[in-house]
Amino acid sequence: MHAGNITVVDDPGSRSGESFQKLLLRLSAAAAQGYDTQSLVRLFCQTTREFFQVSGSYFWEVVSPDELVGTEADGLMAEQFRGTRLNLKTGPSAVALESIRNRKTFYRNHLDAATFPMAREYHTRSIMVAPLIVSGEVIGAVVFLHDSDPAFFSDDLAAKATILAGQAAVALEMTRNLHLSEQHRHRAEALMSLALETGSLLRLPEFSKRFVSRVAGMLDAHAAALALHQDSKLETAVLQGSAASDFSLLRRLNAALAELLLQRQQPIFSAPANELLGASVASALGWTDLTVARLHGTDGELVGLLCLANRGRAMSQDDEQLLQAIVGHASVALENARLFTRMDQANRHWLEIFDAISDFIVVHDEHHKVLRVNRPLAEFIGVRPAELIGISMSALMAMAADVTPRACPFCRSSVEGVDEFVQPVLERTYLVSTSRIHASESESLQTIHVLKDITDRREAERRYRELFDNIQEGLFFTSPEGRFIEVNDALVRMLGYESREELLQAEVPTQIYSSPERRRELTQLMEQRGVLRNYHETLRRKDGSLIHVLMNAFAVRDGQGRLTQYRGLMLDITDLKNFQSELQRERDFSSKILNNTQSLILVADTAGLISYGNRRWYEAGGYQQQQLLGKPLVELIAPTRRSAMQNALAATLSGQQVDNLELPVMRVDGRTGQFSVNLSPMRDDQGQVSSIIVMMTDITDAAMLQAKLMHTEKMAAVGQLVSGVAHEVNNPLTAILGFADLLMENPDLPDSARKDLRVILQEAQRTKQIVQNLLSFARQMPPQRQPVQLNTILSRTLKLRAYDFSSHGVEVVENFHSGLPEVVGDSHQLQQVFLNIINNAYDAVRETGRPGRIEIGTSTVAGFAEVSFRDNGPGIAYPERIFDPFFTTKEVGKGTGLGLSICYGIVREHGGEIFCHNHEDGPGATFIVRLPVVSEAASMSASAGVVQR
Repeated sequence: MHAGNITVVDDPGSRSGESFQKLLLRLSAAAAQGYDTQSLVRLFCQTTREFFQVSGSYFWEVVSPDELVGTEADGLMAEQFRGTRLNLKTGPSAVALESIRNRKTFYRNHLDAATFPMAREYHTRSIMVAPLIVSGEVIGAVVFLHDSDPAFFSDDLAAKATILAGQAAVALEMTRNLHLSEQHRHRAEALMSLALETGSLLRLPEFSKRFVSRVAGMLDAHAAALALHQDSKLETAVLQGSAASDFSLLRRLNAALAELLLQRQQPIFSAPANELLGASVASALGWTDLTVARLHGTDGELVGLLCLANRGRAMSQDDEQLLQAIVGHASVALENARLFTRMDQANRHWLEIFDAISDFIVVHDEHHKVLRVNRPLAEFIGVRPAELIGISMSALMAMAADVTPRACPFCRSSVEGVDEFVQPVLERTYLVSTSRIHASESESLQTIHVLKDITDRREAERRYRELFDNIQEGLFFTSPEGRFIEVNDALVRMLGYESREELLQAEVPTQIYSSPERRRELTQLMEQRGVLRNYHETLRRKDGSLIHVLMNAFAVRDGQGRLTQYRGLMLDITDLKNFQSELQRERDFSSKILNNTQSLILVADTAGLISYGNRRWYEAGGYQQQQLLGKPLVELIAPTRRSAMQNALAATLSGQQVDNLELPVMRVDGRTGQFSVNLSPMRDDQGQVSSIIVMMTDITDAAMLQAKLMHTEKMAAVGQLVSGVAHEVNNPLTAILGFADLLMENPDLPDSARKDLRVILQEAQRTKQIVQNLLSFARQMPPQRQPVQLNTILSRTLKLRAYDFSSHGVEVVENFHSGLPEVVGDSHQLQQVFLNIINNAYDAVRETGRPGRIEIGTSTVAGFAEVSFRDNGPGIAYPERIFDPFFTTKEVGKGTGLGLSICYGIVREHGGEIFCHNHEDGPGATFIVRLPVVSEAASMSASAGVVQR
């Protein structure tokens, strides 16, 4: 049958039949002889090329429905052909595609190089393709090329190619079946060998390594790992490869497998390693593909995970069945190995404990033959433990230099007593304990003797007893019900009893304590806390007298937590208690004296730090206790006088007494008071100065009063001096005025001289007026109440300070109301009020450093004549105390604190009021004086000398 230029052969013919038959027999013989697949295909290509006398014979293997892979070739460009891949969808070989799809042999002569690029590459002129079919499935195709004869292939050759392809397919199937059979046999043998080998390996580390190595070899895995599931965690026990010693990588692998265990529930699953473990872990391990199998124990609990990596191919059904068989057997073997490892560890741990016990232990059978001794006993004898096994107990004791006729010196009959007794051996004392057990392999009895060296304990008990009986504190053991179990002689003497036996018979709650309720409270405290430390208690002696004790006690409980005893110690503190009471009375007495004295008392240490201050200090100084204690003493003194205090402290530390030292002491609010200070040294038993006692007396008021009296006296002397000077000045002023008037009347006087004389007269008259004002202010005159004009008094007062104002740049602004009504009063007293306020305003504006300004105004307000004094000074620091007697904000020597209080009294006597306030819109303060306006009747009465009240 012809399809275009492609010839299809339906029935094979025969040509050179003998050679053809030999070729078929040779291929069958090769398959029967066990050739592997690759060798068989190579033989097929070689023999068919020789038989057909073609340029090349090529074998395509079908790896997928749409792709072929060149696996073997012989002849033209054979090396280039091997490994070539041909895509049947996009490839250029139409002949191969038609042959495989139609399952027929095709050939084509006179190939066109432009249509078939592969023909051009292989220099092919004609081509023939025969498919290999097994069980109805195409497994490959064989291609024959001829590079010189364009009409080489024929129907006869195509028929023979079909028969040869069929024979090759049968031979390949036979070879594959033989290979699978051999593979199954090898796997069965390997599985049996694995079962026998792992069954004999009971130690877990050895089992794990051998198991992983064998399974990796059986399943062609180039890398493998076994992670064991222990304590709810996965830990990699075996890791094959170069990364086995990288502990950080092992931790990352454990974490990745633990997460994988939660994500995948299948018993066996495969995937790329980076998909299962993550790219970083898979890359670090060098794993590309990975198969993971779960290992479960007999109870269904997870035992571990088996990882097989880098197999290079997918898991086949046979591989998976083999892996399941391996996993099933390995799970049981692994569980047994783990159990054996635990038993082995427990046995070795028990042996270590047995040898670690410091007591001597020996085990013998019913015939008194030694079965085992622990290491301390063997070392005591001087031989290894194994050398003592099998000897008799009597020989063992002879080796220990303790010759005894007994078969076993530690075995006692039931007549001789219990299984625990004390026995001396080699100048030591041992507590011997005996136990009897049945051996596991028979019903014979084994005897275990434990010899505990109690020599030191016996000595300690003896010393303890001596200490217990001779200690001076009272020791006691009591039952929870209230009976003494044990007491020492000191407690017997302390409580006044005749003997220890007598005290043991006493009822503790009723005879020793003040009442049963009191003891019950004490035992409840011990039950709650478990112990009492330095607890004071009052007990009764035998004669009924009271005794004060300091008690330390604790509760004793058994293994079940039940209370069994109270144990403790008592210290007699009766004398100490009485002494403390007396000392406390003396301390209270001294404290009351110190706290109720009017003097301020401090105690400082040798470093000058305050350690005590009496109550008067806290009241007068305003300090809190935490502010005063620990504060340096010199910091209480104003900075200008601290050097004097330091000198006084130095003198006192040298042993001297310092008296009547006047110092400024600062209170907590920053105010300073004047104090008279006395410092006295306090000495210790060796006569060394240990503390300094500081007595302070507040003389602030007395000092201020003395200074103010001195100032008042000085002002009185100044007043007298001003009065005398004024009288002396009046005489020359009278002469100046008289002669100036005479000169003014001289008609011959030039106009220029007359002008100068007018200035002389004007200034002389001004001087005379100032002198008159000074005399009027200084003159001691009885108070006179009469109608007066406040504007006149203010003008006269301002003239007294006019020079100071002008010379110091203080601006005075007068805002006098021209229609201001008169008031009834004493002009001299009112002048004193106004002058004091003006002086204060002058001093205030001078403090600021900026241009001073004083505004004085008069007005009428609701029946009162009001005078206001406004300044731009710093304001008033304490407006609420400004009119208090002796209160001043000026430095010492510059103010008495009496001026404004006197002003306040004068204004109140005149029926008026005086007050002050700071400015809200700027700096400065304002003083306001209000005096009642006089009515016409009052004015007439005042003129007649009658003052209305």
